[in-house]
Amino acid sequence: MIQETLGKTFEPRDVEPRWYRYWEESGFFGADPASGRRPFCIVIPPPNVTGSLHIGHAFTLTLQDVIVRWRRMSGFDTLWLPGLDHAGIATQTVVERQLAKEGRRKEDLGREAFERRVWEWKDESGGTIARQLRLMGYSLDWTRERFTLDATLSRAVREVFVSLWEDGLVYRGNYIVNWCPRCVTALSDLEVEVAAENGSLWHIRYPAADGGQGIVVATTRPETLLGDTAVAVHPEDERYRHLIGRRVILPVLKREIPVVADAFVDREFGTGAVKITPAHDPNDFQAAQRLGLPAVEIMDERGVLNGNAGPYAGQDRLEARKGIVNQLSAEGLLVKSTPHQVPLGRCQRCDTVVEPRLSNQWFVRTGPLAEPAIQAVEDGRIVFVPENWSKTYFEWMRNIRDWCVSRQLWWGHRIPAWTCGGCSELIVAREDPTTCPKCGGTALVQETDVLDTWFSSGLFPFSTLGWPEKSADFRRYYPNDVMMTGFDIIFFWVARMIMLGMRFAGDVPFRKVFINGLVRDEKGEKMSKTRGNDVDPLAVIEKHGTDALRFTLTALAAPGTDPSLGEARLLGYKAFVNKLWNAARFTLMNLAGDRASAGDVAALPLPSRWILSRLQDVAGSVNAALEEFRFDQAAGALYHFLWDEVCDWYVECSKVLLADATEAPRARAVLVEVLEASLRLLHPIAPFVTEEIWQRLPHEGPSIMLAGFPKPDPTKRDPSAEEEMGRLMRLVTAIRTIRATYEVEPRRRIDATVVAGGTRDREFVARHEALVKSLARLESLEVVASAPDAARTINQPVGAVELRIPMAGLFDLAAEKTRLSKERLKVMDELDGLRKKLENPQFVQRAKPEVVAQSRERVAELEGRLAKVAATLQEMGG
Repeated sequence: MIQETLGKTFEPRDVEPRWYRYWEESGFFGADPASGRRPFCIVIPPPNVTGSLHIGHAFTLTLQDVIVRWRRMSGFDTLWLPGLDHAGIATQTVVERQLAKEGRRKEDLGREAFERRVWEWKDESGGTIARQLRLMGYSLDWTRERFTLDATLSRAVREVFVSLWEDGLVYRGNYIVNWCPRCVTALSDLEVEVAAENGSLWHIRYPAADGGQGIVVATTRPETLLGDTAVAVHPEDERYRHLIGRRVILPVLKREIPVVADAFVDREFGTGAVKITPAHDPNDFQAAQRLGLPAVEIMDERGVLNGNAGPYAGQDRLEARKGIVNQLSAEGLLVKSTPHQVPLGRCQRCDTVVEPRLSNQWFVRTGPLAEPAIQAVEDGRIVFVPENWSKTYFEWMRNIRDWCVSRQLWWGHRIPAWTCGGCSELIVAREDPTTCPKCGGTALVQETDVLDTWFSSGLFPFSTLGWPEKSADFRRYYPNDVMMTGFDIIFFWVARMIMLGMRFAGDVPFRKVFINGLVRDEKGEKMSKTRGNDVDPLAVIEKHGTDALRFTLTALAAPGTDPSLGEARLLGYKAFVNKLWNAARFTLMNLAGDRASAGDVAALPLPSRWILSRLQDVAGSVNAALEEFRFDQAAGALYHFLWDEVCDWYVECSKVLLADATEAPRARAVLVEVLEASLRLLHPIAPFVTEEIWQRLPHEGPSIMLAGFPKPDPTKRDPSAEEEMGRLMRLVTAIRTIRATYEVEPRRRIDATVVAGGTRDREFVARHEALVKSLARLESLEVVASAPDAARTINQPVGAVELRIPMAGLFDLAAEKTRLSKERLKVMDELDGLRKKLENPQFVQRAKPEVVAQSRERVAELEGRLAKVAATLQEMGG
């Protein structure tokens, strides 16, 4: 069969959509439970339906696709299950903003109409992520796509919630939660962004009830003193021991409150005395429960002070702060105010300052769920990669608090609880009740809160497979094999999947958890839109192509590190894709008819035996690296092999072999074998360019993604060929280095002599004379046993032999000496300036560490260059 040739350049825009459409329409992404192959299952960390693909998604999902494509090619029945998260607060906020532009609020529509509006928006805009996932080439089984509000997943959510209720693991209670006055809902810790902000530390005197001086407390939130029910000191603090049990006067409201002792007080902070505001601080709430103190709420759900705030009722919390500070100052109770860095939490969605608020919420008792989840990691049923993340997991799980699962939203899984209007009976049920089981009344009112988004996400590994039905998919693909995600949601998602999966699906949800790092910019800074250093993966695809981005992300994925992504790396790996393309063009241009056999491997010329042996080593390395989630090592091995060995060496050697009519057929066969196997090795990382080239080569099967992943063939390993080729490469490299050092014109052929005292060494060089002359662009190559030293000759030891190249006619000797002398002076001047700078203690102490490090690196670089120039001048007699 005659193969089509490739265009001069790889055009991702033309290639990528064509092949993805072919793969998807052909059903190649689909899992097949009836295949009889070993199953491999992984679920996507479901992106929010509101979002678009960011570089963090691209990083995690590229690594997932590498694993999935590798497993599929290795003979597994792979299921990579796609899905989207309904993202309660994020989605509701988007639609509320749309309504605001229309001059309306959700309350104007009512709950049912608002929910319909959100579904309409989801149907219109929810496909954005799916389109972007396709652009990245991800081989997801789209026939099994899920959404966390689908009917089947909603059934699973209700089943889990009701079961937990029946087991006494769900309850309602008052507790301090993160509260957003703008969104009017409780927030998870992940939905709160905490950062240090400039604030103040106010020192306020609470006079003694008996007329004494009382005590001075320090606080960053003076407005909350209206809800104080005590002042606390450390029980071992000698300064205040005499005040414990006595009473002081609460400023502004003038009521008496006690001085109490509790070990949670930090004696080193402020004055060592703190106000206790149980309804508006989580630590104070816990202390109040220990000490039996009441909780007084002073704010409503929108952060406006209520009737308990006395004269400040009706004022916004931050407005009231100013008034209270002024009143304290006027009454002589404000001792002082100092600047202070305050760790302030803001709502991730609207940037409003979050208020710790005592609220009646639904909670899950996590203790009974956490113990088995801890045990599963301790006994190795679940393994974290890198292993150190298990310590983070244990630390959180062993200090776990009950989980607040209710949210004051309209979009989400509505809590399946009803209150009877006749007898106040609380009914939690799998199906919507019509009558009260206690009194028979029909006036039933459903709970208005919805469940935390993480509740439904925590069921994703099994709810997406049909649970609570024991479906064929559930029986085959649960537990999943691996969970791959970012470190920031170990607590919020990974831990909850483990807890809920073990309790309801009967086993751990996955066997391994791979935690990837955070993608940073080229300077190591965290990416963000506000910094202006964020990278849009779609813009990168438009500029460099998907394969270049995927290879870059894979090459950077060293476990336990945060990769630094920059334009230079992207350009470098784009060049790699083009290098592969050019090697394929060369191979295709030299094909002649159908694929022939290379014949007896042992009888092949050295370069062919060497490259086939190296191919086996690389196949073994890539398989081993992917098995251990060492994506960086897999990418590095392929990059080095294809660029340095296939393209830079074997393709060049093959030009010599192809010129020999006897060797040409075998050389073509080896070229095709190496290129075809390399494409299969590379396909999981760079799927588009590999498919485009593979389809032009002699091949079997409809797609490279269904071809077998290469495994090492022991019969083609040849250590002696690798050693011998290494010697040859070192000799050629030495000649190339001399040519580059003396700036010999690339096309010019030069003379060289190899002095080899040993017979075997002379035979080795003579045996490969044609290759050496071609690769090093030599006019002549003389091999001698010995030779006297000659003037103006470049002498270079290369292992057991010595390379000699006459300078005469090689270049303009006088001009070269002048050029090098000038370069030496220039290097010395720069080196002198840098050394003086580094000897200056003020520079070292005041400059940024990276600037100092760069200066030291430059000194080392210049010292090396200076030594090289000096040595070259000495060889020239200068």
